[in-house]
Amino acid sequence: MSQYGVLAEYRTGTALLDAARRARAAGFTHLEAFTPYPVEGLAEAIGMTADRMPLLALLGGLTGGLGGFLLQWYAAVIDYPLNIGGRPAGSWQMFVPVTFSLTILGAALTTVIGMLVANRLPRLRHPLFDAPDFEQASRHRFFLCIRPEAAQATAAFRMLATTAPLRVSEVPQ
Repeated sequence: MSQYGVLAEYRTGTALLDAARRARAAGFTHLEAFTPYPVEGLAEAIGMTADRMPLLALLGGLTGGLGGFLLQWYAAVIDYPLNIGGRPAGSWQMFVPVTFSLTILGAALTTVIGMLVANRLPRLRHPLFDAPDFEQASRHRFFLCIRPEAAQATAAFRMLATTAPLRVSEVPQ
C-alpha cells in the first residue's frame, strides 16, 4: 500500500510554525499545513511560492476585452457597416461599454477556472480525511503533513517526532 505522507498534530500555531521551519531546514520541500485560523509566517515557512493568479486574471481580462472589441469592430466596420448620421463606422467610443464588460467577465471566469485547476477541485475524497482526528483542524488543532519520497518516509517520521507533536501518523494513499 502506498503512502500519501506523514502527518503531525500540534496544539498551538507556534509549535506548527516551528515544526514547519525545521522540516524545511531538514530538506523536505512538499509540506502542507492545516490550521483553524491563519498563522502569521506559515506560508513562508512551508515554502509557498508566488501566486500566478494575478497574471492569469490579467491575461483573461485582456483576452476578453480584446475579443469583445474586435468582434464589435468587425461587425460594425467589415461585416455590416451602417452610415448613421454621417459618423465613422469604426468609432471606438461606442465599443467601450461592451469591451469593459467582457474584460471583467474574462478576468473573473479565468480566475475562477484557474483557482479550481490550481487547487485540483472538485476533489470528493482526500487521503487526509481518513487520518485520526484530522477533523480537529477546523476547530482547534494544527497539522503539518510532509509528502516525502518513498526513501525519505522514515526520515520524515523521525524528524516530526523530534518537534514535540501530540501525534505523528502515516497517512495511507
